[in-house]
Amino acid sequence: MDMVKIKTRKNNSLKVVFLDRDGVINEFPGHGNYVTRVKDFRFVPGALKALRYLTEGGYVIFVVSNQAGVMKGIYSKNKLNRITRHMLKTATRHKGRIKRVFYCIHPSDHGCGCRKPEIGLIKKALGSIHKTLRRAPQTFFVGDTDSDIMAGHNAGCKTIFVLSGRETRTSVSRWRIQPDFIAKDLLEASRIIVSSRD
Repeated sequence: MDMVKIKTRKNNSLKVVFLDRDGVINEFPGHGNYVTRVKDFRFVPGALKALRYLTEGGYVIFVVSNQAGVMKGIYSKNKLNRITRHMLKTATRHKGRIKRVFYCIHPSDHGCGCRKPEIGLIKKALGSIHKTLRRAPQTFFVGDTDSDIMAGHNAGCKTIFVLSGRETRTSVSRWRIQPDFIAKDLLEASRIIVSSRD
């Protein structure tokens, strides 16, 4: 995969955060498991505050997540949509604004270009705000797996690995691509992002 960068106009700095979902925004359901019902969607402590903090910092927030459980028949698109609406409405009530949510519902053996670590979802997200891939110093990707960090890296984002999800700090040492930062959770990651400078 070639590394690409996010393009923005001169003197119009693009401030974007891409967030994985499970293990970053909501509690990781466990290896091989999926969040299939609204009542099982539980926000990671501090995540709602982090979304508000990023929103107040002027960042456009996108959620980009692999959700292969749909194609595997574990849960329906309708159930996934209900979970998404719950996430968005709850974030809004806490003064956080998620611009849009993009999912890849294909299994890993499908070979699609939207499943992370591919960057198809990132391209779709940027296309929705009429941006393309080049360079943007204030663009971040926050995730809890190596595929998240690889996707962010391949899109030219600064990457933050959070310890609230699937992988541990020990796992990182084995990854081919290392994150730019490691944070306890999304709240700590949001502080890193907002305090960053070009």
